Amino acid sequence: MGSKRLFAIIISIFLGCVSLMADKSELHQRAEAEYASHHIASARSLYIRAFEGYVAKGQMEDGVTCGVKATALYYQENFWKEAFDLLRRIDQSIASAQGLTSSKAALRYKTSKERMLMYMKMRKSDRVKDQLAVMEANVIQANNESLKNDLLYHKAIYYYTFGQTVQGNAVFKEMAAKLTADGDYDKVDKVYKTLLANGRQSNNAGMLNQAYSSYMVWKDSVAAIKIAAERDSLNRVIANNEQVIADKDDSLSARQLTISGLIVLVVVLAVVLALGAMVLMRYVVTTRKQKKTIELANESNALKAKFIGNISSQLEPTLKKLDSSKTEVQALLRFSEHIQTLSTVENRPIDSEDFVDTQVQPLCESLIEEIRPKVKDNVSLTMTVPKMEVKLHKEYISYILRHLLKNAAVYTPAEGKISLDFKKRSPHTYQFLITNTGSMIPQEKREDVFKPFLEIKDLTEGDGLGLPICKQMASKMDAELDIDAAFTKGTRFVLNLHV
Repeated sequence: MGSKRLFAIIISIFLGCVSLMADKSELHQRAEAEYASHHIASARSLYIRAFEGYVAKGQMEDGVTCGVKATALYYQENFWKEAFDLLRRIDQSIASAQGLTSSKAALRYKTSKERMLMYMKMRKSDRVKDQLAVMEANVIQANNESLKNDLLYHKAIYYYTFGQTVQGNAVFKEMAAKLTADGDYDKVDKVYKTLLANGRQSNNAGMLNQAYSSYMVWKDSVAAIKIAAERDSLNRVIANNEQVIADKDDSLSARQLTISGLIVLVVVLAVVLALGAMVLMRYVVTTRKQKKTIELANESNALKAKFIGNISSQLEPTLKKLDSSKTEVQALLRFSEHIQTLSTVENRPIDSEDFVDTQVQPLCESLIEEIRPKVKDNVSLTMTVPKMEVKLHKEYISYILRHLLKNAAVYTPAEGKISLDFKKRSPHTYQFLITNTGSMIPQEKREDVFKPFLEIKDLTEGDGLGLPICKQMASKMDAELDIDAAFTKGTRFVLNLHV
């Protein structure tokens, strides 16, 4: 009988899985398979076709799900225009479909949330705020408790991402209390981890310490809640068993057996609770030690950066009193200036006001003319830059290009070539290429050239801080500066910008 029952359970589970797969269209299943194999373009195309098929059949829930997934795969590869166009198509399909207003509002919430996530990735705070307002209106119409929780979660992420800590704390407190009461601990944990990541990225020690302290307190309280819930559950089990004993008064042997079992259960539970308390205490002690270690490390890094900057500032007046015509003094002055620049870039945050609309061609022309007197005889100096206006951090871009062009002038021999190119790679990705036909940087040293203070050098031959400063500036702009490994006729630096 036992084997027959087990066989019946297995058959029912299998039929349930087959039924679940049957609910999805063939295109939907193929799209998921292509995405699992990391074939993004193919998966995106199949999701769009699945969306169109579902909409034609009136299956709006599945259709919107596939459409939103295709949208995410568009902007994953920076195809922003295509992503926004697809969301407009989805909204039009929802508007023309039959159904309750509340159901349509729940579907529109998905498209609004996807727009909000796109603007978050593009760092457009005002647009994110607009979409949150649309999401809130949809939640009110849908009157869906799950969507209300999801909205609170994304509001908290928005405020913390854009540095509005006070508002974020207020929303987060409301959301954490609500989700914790509902037992949805994973979502609260995810917001805390996002807050910690933002603190590290912005190098905000105060925000990081506050978030970490709150996180530890919350973790401890959740652990206590879970233990209390388990204890209550066990108490209910004990109470139920005692009631069974009372109901079976007529059977003394059964009552004694039950009481014995309860005694064993209580002993086991006491041991389990004691072990749980020990584990919890060890966890609390460990996490507090880790918190202290993180605080000391952050404080140490800040003090080291400040110490290095102060040394450079204090040395500069003395160095300027020395004979500046001497090569060694000039090298020390340059070294002091580079240290101050590196320290400033590391510690100064960047905001949207630092990026201004810039005509790229005149900027590049001025840099080319600036280094023209420094190149060797008969070196070809060319520039391929279209006339266009791009929002750039002009100070950092100028510094990086100037340094790379000066390096090219130094290392490119007579009769060589130096070129500066600017290209648009996607709707929101641009690329500067600085190429020279001088000697190649060895493969094993290509990562090291971007690291400061890696080796002791003769300062009269350069301090090796120029490329680390450029790399740090690129990182601050959310850009990438690397050496093109595929270029073998010299050296080519590639600066990728995302605007």
